[in-house]
Amino acid sequence: MSQHSKLKLLRQAMLRAGVQACLIPSADPHLSEYLPSHWQIRLWLTGFTGSVGTVVVTETFAGVWVDSRYWVQAERDLAGSDFELMKIGAVGDSAHTHWLAVALQANDTLAVDGRALSWSGGQALEGLLKPRGVKIETKLDLISEIWSERPALPTAPVYAFDLAYAGTSRSQKLSAVRREMFQYKTDWHVISTLDDVAWLLNLRGQDVDFNPVFMAHVLISDQTAKLFIDINKVSTTLQAELLQDGFEVVPYELAQQALTQVSSDDSILFDPMRMTVALIDACQAQKVMAVNPSTLIKSRKTAHELEHVRQAMRHDGLALCEFLTWLEQAIDNRAQEPLTEFMLDEKLLHYRSQQPGFVSRSFATIAAFNANGAMPHYRATQGSHARIEGNGLLLLDSGAQYLGGTTDITRMIPVGELSDLQRADCTAVLRGMIALSQLTFPEGVASPLIDAVARAPLWASLTEYGHGTGHGVGYFLNVHEGPQVISYRAGVTPQTALQLGMITSNEPGLYRPNKWGVRIENLICCKAAGESEFGRFLSFETLTVCPIDTRCLDLTALRPHELLWLNQYHEWVRTKLAADLTGLSLDWLLKKTEPVSV
Repeated sequence: MSQHSKLKLLRQAMLRAGVQACLIPSADPHLSEYLPSHWQIRLWLTGFTGSVGTVVVTETFAGVWVDSRYWVQAERDLAGSDFELMKIGAVGDSAHTHWLAVALQANDTLAVDGRALSWSGGQALEGLLKPRGVKIETKLDLISEIWSERPALPTAPVYAFDLAYAGTSRSQKLSAVRREMFQYKTDWHVISTLDDVAWLLNLRGQDVDFNPVFMAHVLISDQTAKLFIDINKVSTTLQAELLQDGFEVVPYELAQQALTQVSSDDSILFDPMRMTVALIDACQAQKVMAVNPSTLIKSRKTAHELEHVRQAMRHDGLALCEFLTWLEQAIDNRAQEPLTEFMLDEKLLHYRSQQPGFVSRSFATIAAFNANGAMPHYRATQGSHARIEGNGLLLLDSGAQYLGGTTDITRMIPVGELSDLQRADCTAVLRGMIALSQLTFPEGVASPLIDAVARAPLWASLTEYGHGTGHGVGYFLNVHEGPQVISYRAGVTPQTALQLGMITSNEPGLYRPNKWGVRIENLICCKAAGESEFGRFLSFETLTVCPIDTRCLDLTALRPHELLWLNQYHEWVRTKLAADLTGLSLDWLLKKTEPVSV
């Protein structure tokens, strides 16, 4: 079915339902970032391949709202379609809500599936539209009417996450969550976020690409805990283990019904940004809103977890050294054997899969040459990719899931000769990354407030980037996790404070549309820096173990302390990896970690 035909069918369904507008978020009943194919409605309807975007359809208009990370990509994907690209400046901007407030009239109806709309998002819609007399209908499922071949929900089995890696039992985690419920004076707590559910139950799954999670909800009281999941995914042995640890396994589709049975005299704790309208509206209990306790607990990695993470980082570094050795040779041999972006993902997967504990990629690899690098979330496909020829910059952003941790790394690779401006861009980005790596700050500082440290070298050259500088990273879980986020565009709340054990990405960037993009990324972890009469202070431990290609840099632009950091980092990388490399890969590592000077 063509994109035009799909849109026509949707408008016909809207007309039958008496709906003047339809809002389609990029979400599922768990408000996940990566969606199972059953919930990839925006992709199916519009053809836009980015991971985030909001669709609005009326009788005469169809648009897709995206932030600056996706402008170039959306312009390409939507070209020639019936959908208009609607640009917003910042991640999380609700410009579509304001557009609806202007476009809709009194007595009009907006349809949005309450199963895929956050409670906070629903409140924002109501706040703007209801005073204008616009009705919001959250119980219509217009898409199922028109998507005749809609994929079924995933059915892959879940499996236990070995306690040797987890370190903390599910019964201990349940007790920790209940203690937080007691602090909030609540009788119940409902969790829908998949990484929170997987963390709490020490289970992992295969329902979502790249993240080892599974579709489920959890409802907890002081005496009971219910896991709502497709029972066919859980073996009888595992069900018995869960029951022994206090979790009853209940069919997935009964979650909403269970919430209707919670007494209106009781109170229920939920995260308004990570819980859907459909579930919360079904519950008549007194509502207490806060970030899921499990979100903060799991973000603070234990010493046991961090030790496994360091090992996973070392294994990842070994795989990257093998891969980058191959890549350098492949670039040199391009005249004999053509090299494309698409080839790199499978080759990198090959080297990573040879490492112990490897499970999968942690996100879709971004291998972007020259102009494609200007799209922060570009992905080469078999049908659409660039050949790596001539001169330029290759941006390589990739990651892996290991039983002992989740990795995420970006490196810049020079191809042929680079221009002075390309080197200047790479150097400015590296200076920003070093500045954040070396930061010492008071405990309790909200993570958005330190963003300017990484951006300062770029702002000094009148440049900027549209994405955040850092996101939390899970422990063999989602590559993007909260509550911390290093971005001045994010809200400053007590929950975003950086705390001991939090793993965060450090990835400033610079993107010149239709020319090239630059991003250099390590993962860093909060550690204690000391205590004085002014309080306790934190700093960062760098976790990522892989050389930074100095051929991309203008070394004369680095300050002495930045050159020192780079040389010390490379000395550390060599120490961590050299003993387990041989031959050409060892030669490559030794060459790339040689000290540099001006």
